[in-house]
Amino acid sequence: MMARLLLRMFLLLLAVGVVGGSFAVYHYHRFAQSPLAVPEGGYVFLVPPGTSLRAVAEGLAADGVLDQPLLLRLMARLDGSAARIKAGEYRLQPGANPKRLLQMLVAGEVVQHSLTIVEGWTFRQLMQAVRSHPVLVRTLDGLEPQEITLRIANVRQHPEGWFYPDTYFFPRGTTDEQFLRRAYQIMQQRLEQEWEQRTDGLPLRTPYEALILASLIERETAVPEERARIAGVFVRRLKKGMRLQTDPTVIYGLGDAYTGRLRWRDLRTDTPYNTYTRHGLPPTPIAMPSGASIKAALNPADGNELYFVSRNDGSHHFSATLEEHNAAVRRYQLGEQ
Repeated sequence: MMARLLLRMFLLLLAVGVVGGSFAVYHYHRFAQSPLAVPEGGYVFLVPPGTSLRAVAEGLAADGVLDQPLLLRLMARLDGSAARIKAGEYRLQPGANPKRLLQMLVAGEVVQHSLTIVEGWTFRQLMQAVRSHPVLVRTLDGLEPQEITLRIANVRQHPEGWFYPDTYFFPRGTTDEQFLRRAYQIMQQRLEQEWEQRTDGLPLRTPYEALILASLIERETAVPEERARIAGVFVRRLKKGMRLQTDPTVIYGLGDAYTGRLRWRDLRTDTPYNTYTRHGLPPTPIAMPSGASIKAALNPADGNELYFVSRNDGSHHFSATLEEHNAAVRRYQLGEQ
C-alpha cells in the first residue's frame, strides 16, 4: 500500500511541473547510485523462500545498511523487479548501491561456498570433511558407506575412489547428498572419457579396474612426472603375473591397525588389499585418484622397469632388474653407500 502511495506521489511530482519533477528524478537517481552503509568486511544476509522485497528492505534498514527502504521498494516497482527477487544467501561488498542490490536479488547472485576433495583422500577423509563443513546440510549421517552410494547413485557399491578430486562451489542449503552426487558424476564422466582414449593392450578389463590402478598411482607418488612411469611398472608387472607389492595397499588393508609405520610383519599379514601376499589388483580403489593418475593408468610410459623405491624426497628410483632394485633399496632405505 505504501509503495503504491510513493509511486503515485512520484508520478504526481513529475506531472505538477518541471521543478518538482526534476527534483524527484534527481533524488531517485541519487539514491539508486549512492553507496549503501556496508561494513568494511562486507555484509551477508539471507532471503528465505517466499520473502517479500518489503521484508528484505526492512531487514537491511534494521541493520543500518539501507537508510530509505521505501525508496528501494519504489525502485523495484518502477523497474518491475519487486516480484522477481530470489531466495538465498547474499553478500554485499563496500561500495554497493541500491541498484546493484536489486540486480543481485533478481539474478540470484548468491554466496558460493566451497569444499575441496583432495587428491589421494580416502572416502573416510572425504566424509569427515563433508560432515564438518559449516554450510552443507547433513542428510547422510548414520548411513553405511554402501548405503551412501545407493542414495547418490542408485547402486550399492564400495564408495572408495568414486569422487573426483576438485574444488566444488555451492550455495547455502546444498545437501551432502547433492555435493557427493556431483563429485560422483564428474568422476564417472572423466573415467569414461579417459577409458575411450586408453592405450591398446592394457591388462585392464573394465574402467573400474583402471580406477583401482589410478588410485595406487595416486598414493605412490606426489611427483607429477612420475605418474606414467609408475603406471608402466604396475602394468608390466600385471602382464608378467608379478605381485604389485605396493605399500599403500597394505596400509589401506590394515585400516585402524596401521600405526603410522609399516613393519615387515605387516607386509606378511594377508588382507584382500595386501599386494605382497596376493596377485593382481586389490578389490577396490584405495583412494580418490586425480584425473592425471587416471590418464597415467590408461596411458603408461613405455620401458622395461619393474621396480621402484622411494628416495625419501618424494621421488623414486626405478630399476629394470631385481639386482639393481636391491642395490637401490640398500642405498635409499638402509643408508648404505
